[in-house]
Amino acid sequence: MKKTILILLLYFLNFSSAYSIAPDVFVQSTVNRASQILSKNISKEEKINELKSIASETVDIRGVGFYSLGSARKVLNDKQKEQFFVLFEKYFLKSFSSRLAEYTNPKIEVYGKKILNENYTIVNSLLVSTSERPEIKIDWRIYTKNPDNPLIRDLIIEGLSLARTQKEEFSSILNSNDGNINALFKVLEDFSNR
Repeated sequence: MKKTILILLLYFLNFSSAYSIAPDVFVQSTVNRASQILSKNISKEEKINELKSIASETVDIRGVGFYSLGSARKVLNDKQKEQFFVLFEKYFLKSFSSRLAEYTNPKIEVYGKKILNENYTIVNSLLVSTSERPEIKIDWRIYTKNPDNPLIRDLIIEGLSLARTQKEEFSSILNSNDGNINALFKVLEDFSNR
């Protein structure tokens, strides 16, 4: 009886810890999944749909979206915030998956990580060079507040933050339209419907 209880206890301890995933393992697993999709002999549209599915699971799209809004998010009401998130999610998934679908077989190797604090870890990786492209350094900003569910918050490619670039782009749209959020909504909607 004691042996059975001990076995059950060990099983549940292992089962609960199995869901905690290290940020570097999470990144390598995510890029391996994407690479498998890109290597498949399927249409670009099918690849895009499968990549969207991975992004939905692994990227903190809401967090990235609200970061991209910058200080403008402080003046939005709840209805506008929800409208923004719906539009941003479509925009982000299309933008992300369309760009990635251009690669035929990207090989990304994770080689290090730096824990910034309990909420963030930077994972270092390299997009391996081919005869068509040079080696590219990619750092992943991983949100680790919930260790059972790490999420991607930013990609820093050769030192350039994609989230910051997007934030500057949105700020520029808002500035040239007197801060009118509907102008940004229209840009997001137009892009998603192209």
